[in-house]
Amino acid sequence: MEYQQIEAILKKQKAFFVKNGPPSYELRIDRLNRMKTLVMDNRYKIVDALNEDFGVRSKNQSMATDVYTIIPSIEYAKKNLKKWMAGSKRKPNFPLGLLGAKASVAYEPLGTVGMISPWNFPMFLTFSPAASIFAAGNQIMHKPSEYTEHSSNLMKELCDTVFDEEEFATILGGPDVGATFTQQKFDHLLYTGSGAVAKHIMKAAAENLVPVTLELGGKSPVIVSNTADSAIAAKRIMLGKTMNAGQICLAPDYVMVHSDKKDELVSNMKEAVADFYPDLKHNDDYTSIINQKHFDRLQGLLSDAREKGAEIDEINPANEDFSQQEAFKIPPTLVMNPTDDMEIMKEEIFGPLLPVKEFTNIDETISYVNENDKPLGLYYFGSNKNEEEHVLSRTSSGGVTVNDVLGHIQQEDLPFGGVGPSGIGSYHGEEGFKTFSNAKAVYKQLGSRFDKLLSAIRPPYKGDIEKVLKQLT
Repeated sequence: MEYQQIEAILKKQKAFFVKNGPPSYELRIDRLNRMKTLVMDNRYKIVDALNEDFGVRSKNQSMATDVYTIIPSIEYAKKNLKKWMAGSKRKPNFPLGLLGAKASVAYEPLGTVGMISPWNFPMFLTFSPAASIFAAGNQIMHKPSEYTEHSSNLMKELCDTVFDEEEFATILGGPDVGATFTQQKFDHLLYTGSGAVAKHIMKAAAENLVPVTLELGGKSPVIVSNTADSAIAAKRIMLGKTMNAGQICLAPDYVMVHSDKKDELVSNMKEAVADFYPDLKHNDDYTSIINQKHFDRLQGLLSDAREKGAEIDEINPANEDFSQQEAFKIPPTLVMNPTDDMEIMKEEIFGPLLPVKEFTNIDETISYVNENDKPLGLYYFGSNKNEEEHVLSRTSSGGVTVNDVLGHIQQEDLPFGGVGPSGIGSYHGEEGFKTFSNAKAVYKQLGSRFDKLLSAIRPPYKGDIEKVLKQLT
């Protein structure tokens, strides 16, 4: 799609907004309901499209992560929308409030929000933020990933049927279209994806002073204390690591385990994988890597780690041969004794490979986290509350889940976002509503009855102006 075509849709949306003004509460609820119906009525089409895109993508997982996880975002927005739209009363400076002045914050829609969604959870990471965007009263222009062609085509077909172009427009295409998309004068731009691409998106948005929300990723650490329940920790860590074959922005990226618990945890992780997936190669519940490019990248990380001295421990319960296969599956693989010169410890893995490091003092883990970029998520397993507080207060991350992984993104009343290199801004719940709104300050001055009281700060100035100012402040 050409620049002029994308620009024309944006102008059409802006003209619609100017003509009709901010959408009513009823229209916002209607848009949210239409989106919910779109997802639920077409859930089997969604699951099939995702399976086509990945080669093998667990249909059970897709039903959970790209259908039913969307609904709480919509329902939570509907439940709280009236309260959010009401804004808030504030206190005018003393003594103006006593004399009738009023101050408040009104949340108004920004207008058109551009949204660039990723390939790993294409439905969830489109419609979940869309719930916040619609709740705030905005329109949407959406550029889905070209990697998930079937899912992107299905989204366009469904959204074009359910929404007018002035409400929700879907723009298909590859990197060239994506670059053109980022050059538009949106009222806000939401991007979910890699930090490397985010730099280009932020630069393009800066040309038009378009504010951005960037949901990125990074190397989310898991800290397993010597007070942790190893069996429970192993199940929860490996469920998060093997879901979508680790292709999750919040996936556990590496584990730091107390040396007293290391052997026990590793053994339990292997047992957990065997329980989840007795076999892998032809198991429809174990997802494939999205394409050859990412498969080769992950194999390169393993080769580099092996050459630099890591012990590669492949978890392959049925001892299957993956050298010949119809898809791009990689078994869950532990990378033991990783060193910082290995590429697997430098870049986000985004696959079912899991480095495992040892520590003896909890401060070692804090130092390691703080020496690297702030992650999107941090996970602590243990029962020592003082140690837990120590870790959480001495590290910075977009979010934290204690005694599990991924959990905080599932909570609708918690903001979801990164910090520093793992992202800018957040959405979900009230924070999402505010992210996609303009918090407009409204001040109503004293009425004419008290106008003379303001004469002391108007020219021509008489007497000691500083005495008046001291009284006011």
